[in-house]
Amino acid sequence: MGIVVALLVLSLLIFFHELGHFLAARLFGVHVEVFSIGFGKRLWTKKIGQTEWSLSAIPLGGYVKMKGQDDSDPTHTSNDADSYNTKAPWQRIIILLAGPFANFLMAFLLYLAIAFIGVPKLLPYIGEVGEKTPAQHAKLQKGDRVLRIDNTSIAYWEDIGEAINEANEPTITLLIERNATQMRLLLTPKRIEDKNIFGETINRRIIGISPLPRQTTVSYGFGDAIGYAWEQTLKASTLIFQSVQKLLTGVVSSDKLGGIITIVDVTAQASHAGILSLLFFTALISVNLGVLNLLPIPALDGGHIVFNLYEMITRKPPNESVMYYLTLVGWFLLGGLMMLGLYNDIHRLMG
Repeated sequence: MGIVVALLVLSLLIFFHELGHFLAARLFGVHVEVFSIGFGKRLWTKKIGQTEWSLSAIPLGGYVKMKGQDDSDPTHTSNDADSYNTKAPWQRIIILLAGPFANFLMAFLLYLAIAFIGVPKLLPYIGEVGEKTPAQHAKLQKGDRVLRIDNTSIAYWEDIGEAINEANEPTITLLIERNATQMRLLLTPKRIEDKNIFGETINRRIIGISPLPRQTTVSYGFGDAIGYAWEQTLKASTLIFQSVQKLLTGVVSSDKLGGIITIVDVTAQASHAGILSLLFFTALISVNLGVLNLLPIPALDGGHIVFNLYEMITRKPPNESVMYYLTLVGWFLLGGLMMLGLYNDIHRLMG
């Protein structure tokens, strides 16, 4: 059942991406010949208006085929008024941006739904106090609740680490609650070397505590929910951009790249973990699709945007032969990345 849910999630995200292209194309009067979810043999086709809507056998992608635009052969064009390639470059750029934008919008709406359902957060109660740590020296105890660090109010456990590392002074003041009594304690955090999510060595400050498993569910009003959804979409987008940068610069090893098997597997696991986990992961995949499609690879939306920017700047279209060979290189790169991801997936599955 988890695999079915995963495939449905992927199909939904692909549908939104292609719907963005479709709506923008129709806005500028471009004839859309085919709207397909999936590749390969068509399982279902229905013509609505002048567009063929299709579901195909391999639900791992999709495409919108516009008149005068063919990713497999960029030299295939049309001079009709309703053709993609007769539109102004800025109009074509909007059509291309509409797909990734739809993915970012989808992620925003998912985060908005999460905010309305309620976000689980750990409360700032101290669980274990590490031996020979600043917390032990300051006599912090299990069950203490952290109320304030210096001038920063602490509502949730995640606030503690941020406040400690953002403090300007070597010594910090903790306001805690113990047995219905408030106490102030002075601590000098210990500086350690740690690894961030990309495996890079970083310095951070700790006091040597871990949380009690006490949590609450935070539900947001409409205004706060909008802010939460925007913040989470921005955070996820930044994370994916940084991940791509770290991969290209070699900071993140290529064996960390996951393919479609990993995506389906993790989505299936998220569906078993509950609706919130599934919504969180679906939003992250949606942002991922939006960011990756903006990469300046000729076969992707980002590559086509670069071609159109070139035409806007030089006031002449790129050489057809050059576009053709660059597109072939783009498909080769994408194929190589997909095969690498698939190889890593199989390698992980085999242990």
